[in-house]
Amino acid sequence: MTRFQYAHAGGASGDDAIEACIEKLGPTVPQNGLGMLYVTDAIGDDLPAALARLKRATGIDEWVGSVGIGICATGREYFDEPAAAVMIADLDRTSYRVFQTIGDDLGEFSRENGAWIARAPARFGIVHADPRNQRTGDIIADLADELEGFLVGGLSSSRAVPAQIAGGVTEGGVSGVLLSETVAVATALSQSCMPIGPGHEITDCQANIIIELDGRPALDVFKEEIGEQLASDLRRVGGLIFAALPVAGSDTGDYLVRNIMGFDVDRGLIGIGELVERGALVQFCRRDTEAAEQDLGRMVESVKRRAGAEPRGGLYFTCLARGPNMFGEASEELRLIERTLGDVPLVGFFCNGEISHNRLYGYTGVLTLFP
Repeated sequence: MTRFQYAHAGGASGDDAIEACIEKLGPTVPQNGLGMLYVTDAIGDDLPAALARLKRATGIDEWVGSVGIGICATGREYFDEPAAAVMIADLDRTSYRVFQTIGDDLGEFSRENGAWIARAPARFGIVHADPRNQRTGDIIADLADELEGFLVGGLSSSRAVPAQIAGGVTEGGVSGVLLSETVAVATALSQSCMPIGPGHEITDCQANIIIELDGRPALDVFKEEIGEQLASDLRRVGGLIFAALPVAGSDTGDYLVRNIMGFDVDRGLIGIGELVERGALVQFCRRDTEAAEQDLGRMVESVKRRAGAEPRGGLYFTCLARGPNMFGEASEELRLIERTLGDVPLVGFFCNGEISHNRLYGYTGVLTLFP
């Protein structure tokens, strides 16, 4: 299988960045290709013109993508400058279907796409969403359920309009592309965290307050795991130690990371940013640069093994709180991926929230490869 064509460039203006990408793509592109475009918000206002220019230059009408405060490419991150990342996925035209914005329920989506899904069938979707829509989380869950499948993507990020691309430029909800089962993918997410101990059963709780773990006062268990130095001054825990709730049914050990909201030292209680129930499991994890690098390396190795020796291309959706804020300057997050993955065509963006399977995450990186 041939590698996907891709290009990325910054420039003094949006026109410069788009023209540089067109030149790097070359004169020949797949006739049935699916275009993927990510642009920094520095040229977000010019996105309709940029998309029209790419359609004319490539002859490809079907495009998906998003605006981002930052965008990703192989070994490269772009922030605070006009920049674009383009990939042409060489897919059979019958194997994908771009769908328009879902702003509320799935009624219109089902009417427009139900017959195609039944023929395909589609079990995987690449989606981009407007963070201003309060129903985005529900739409994502409902869409994954409708497909009986898996979604990847992210919430657009912008200091202006958080626009998406689905055929044309759009906003206000969830849009993207469905892939039929004939398109192989391998995907996983990195949590920016590493567990510091085993899972514990919540044996007593109330709302978001954990009272007991494994039949013992919750705070006693917590202090033992975080070590004497942190346990002696719980104020130092904020932003470093988090609660991790395993995702039911996940075969890759995924978990939801939630803030620790506070402690009741006298009664041994822990408050977290999520409702909990008896019998559920919770782990504690550490979030810092070292943990993030270890978990990202583990995740990329896992996806690489499943995708095979030479993936045709890939997508990466990562949190705005990662990138330079977590890994350092000089594109360190994307360089780490490149060192592990090799010179695989890769595009994506920095998100306001990341989408994996059927839910929204935060502080994560979601990698998808096309074998």
